[in-house]
Amino acid sequence: MPDMKDGINRQDVAPYITKDSSEIREFINPAMTKDCRNLSLAEATLKPGTSTQKHIHPKSEEVYYFLSGSGRMTIGEREFTVNTGDAVFIAAGAAHQCFNESVGDMRILCHCAPAYSHEDTTLCD
Repeated sequence: MPDMKDGINRQDVAPYITKDSSEIREFINPAMTKDCRNLSLAEATLKPGTSTQKHIHPKSEEVYYFLSGSGRMTIGEREFTVNTGDAVFIAAGAAHQCFNESVGDMRILCHCAPAYSHEDTTLCD
């Protein structure tokens, strides 16, 4: 487990693909971080012209903070523009999806509580 007093660097975290088709680097979660019990922090990357699959987390609420890129996001029936520097709250059980409409990568800092898990991800449609 990483010793969080010294932090963890993005370059030291191997990415993987989640159920919603985004590339994720997990920085903090209960399985890998000593004394962490209830949350996770990860960075999602969407390539230009791609989107996540619409999905729901029945138990976890999320905050997305857009580090780079721009595009659209849907939460439930609402659709709106997102840009670098925006923060968005997603309630547990709310269907959501991101679309990268920029020429570069869209990078999103994702905070979940309780922590993200594949088991708490249900794909829509």
